[in-house]
Amino acid sequence: MQKLFSSKRKGNESAQPAPIAPTEPESLVRHIAIIMDGNGRWATKRHLPRLAGHKAGVSALRRVVECAADENIEMLSVYAFSTENWGRPRAEVDGLMRLFWETIRSDLEKLHRDGVRLRHLGRLQDLSPDIQKAILDSVELTRNNTRISLNVCFNYGGRAELVDAIRQIIADGKDPEVINEELISSYLYTRDLPDPDLVIRTAGEMRVSNFLLWQSAYSEYYATSTLWPDFGHEDLLAALNSYRQRQRRFGRLVAS
Repeated sequence: MQKLFSSKRKGNESAQPAPIAPTEPESLVRHIAIIMDGNGRWATKRHLPRLAGHKAGVSALRRVVECAADENIEMLSVYAFSTENWGRPRAEVDGLMRLFWETIRSDLEKLHRDGVRLRHLGRLQDLSPDIQKAILDSVELTRNNTRISLNVCFNYGGRAELVDAIRQIIADGKDPEVINEELISSYLYTRDLPDPDLVIRTAGEMRVSNFLLWQSAYSEYYATSTLWPDFGHEDLLAALNSYRQRQRRFGRLVAS
């Protein structure tokens, strides 16, 4: 677990991003997935309603998308709303849905101009018709953009994804003898996407929280005590530096 946690900034000091270590081809990061945790705690510390923390979290996401694109990261997947989040208080769920809708409306044109390709991962059918349409329209508008891909995991759960895949495999009448890892992967929400190289979790928690369970089987994990609304460029660089100091084995031994 060495170097899992990054240093937390103190006060309002403007920390300079640490230089990224020299990279080898095997240490390049194509796809980062982020569990954006700590919005509620950020708000509570400031005696603000939880929704204020979620709004600050949206601002952090805007910042991180831009930073990741500047660092030549090809793809970000962010955990925005889980299938379990429906169990939160109704007022908070309604506020999150409204915030998601407002963010699509306010940010879509800029994201499109900036070359961001948007995708949705999750159960679309459980969302209200207006949100479904907004998601589909944003995916269609940005489908040819190439600067960076942003996969928004909204109403997403790793177990739900596997259930949906298995149901469809059965519905398609697949012979059990042909079912293998490649076939299962082809039925997931991420069927045409690379697995994440690095999974970042903010706010100091050490859980996977039902996020990309299949896809992150051999991802590197990085946890930081920084709350998501405070996460910025220097935090992203710290995560990338930690990743590039590791040796990925994928269950194999590396010859000495």
